[in-house]
Amino acid sequence: MHMYKGHARAYTNIALIKYWGKADQQLILPMNNSLSLTLDAFYTETSVTFSSTFSEDQFYLDNHLQDRETTVKVSRFLDLIREKAQSQLFAKVDSQNFVPTAAGLASSASGLAALAGAASAALGLPLEEKELSRLARRGSGSACRSIYGGFAEWEKGDSDDSSYAVPIPSNGFEEELSMIFVVVNDQQKDVSSRDGMQRTVETSAFYDGWLATVPQDLAKARTAIANKDFQSLGEVTEASALKMHGTTLAAVPPFTYWSAESMRAMALVRQFRNEGLACYFTLDAGPNVKILVEKKNESTVLSKLQEHFSADQLIAAHAGPGIKIMTKEVEA
Repeated sequence: MHMYKGHARAYTNIALIKYWGKADQQLILPMNNSLSLTLDAFYTETSVTFSSTFSEDQFYLDNHLQDRETTVKVSRFLDLIREKAQSQLFAKVDSQNFVPTAAGLASSASGLAALAGAASAALGLPLEEKELSRLARRGSGSACRSIYGGFAEWEKGDSDDSSYAVPIPSNGFEEELSMIFVVVNDQQKDVSSRDGMQRTVETSAFYDGWLATVPQDLAKARTAIANKDFQSLGEVTEASALKMHGTTLAAVPPFTYWSAESMRAMALVRQFRNEGLACYFTLDAGPNVKILVEKKNESTVLSKLQEHFSADQLIAAHAGPGIKIMTKEVEA
């Protein structure tokens, strides 16, 4: 009997300059570069065991065996790794999402990054960070950025080989930052991220405008990080989110991920700024609002938000580490 085990932990990331739209659906090549901050509050731990005794792949998420449809997606991703390792062994995948209950936060970035790391380790593939980032991208685009701690930029590339994330030197700037999550809704979305992206790329009258302005937003964000300029980073983060969400309103048919509570949270951020408290918002493909603030002002913003939202709707996060490949055991 041959059995190979690998274990990895990866943290989720939030894009400050958004990824919105695929140039290649199968390879998950994006239409534009994106820039993110990896966070410490939410992560996935995944163990992968390959064994000659298994007759099919099995996928357990939070200790629950997943259905065939969900498992097929994991199997297809494992096939990429099996092909690299020239292995035909089936696997048992055991994945735990450490995300606060009902946080309504996507775990695909941390989940696929952890799966890539654990499965590669199990089959003895000595992947460097760049190769691991490329591999994780094939499972979930944003997962390529979760290989790195702190700031990372996903280079869109134009092929499987050239599309991967790279770390952004920051001289510790990320350690000065906090991100407060305002959880307004954890229900199933009417329009998935995948479908929303595709509909926007294919039909939105505003999409060309979005693409045309991303390079200058990226340049502004890189400069802000290099200069530790919080205001500049906050401004471009908020602008990127608003532009991305603006494209959905001009899609056919139009849609939005915002709820009334999203609007209320965004209005509060603007109000806090008007009162002299520097903070900026961003949203992904969903209604929950994330607020970028300097650590020194985190408690002040939290206390102000607690006048409007319940304590369990508010989660503070800080910069998180890169992927950790924690164990590799080989048994015969």
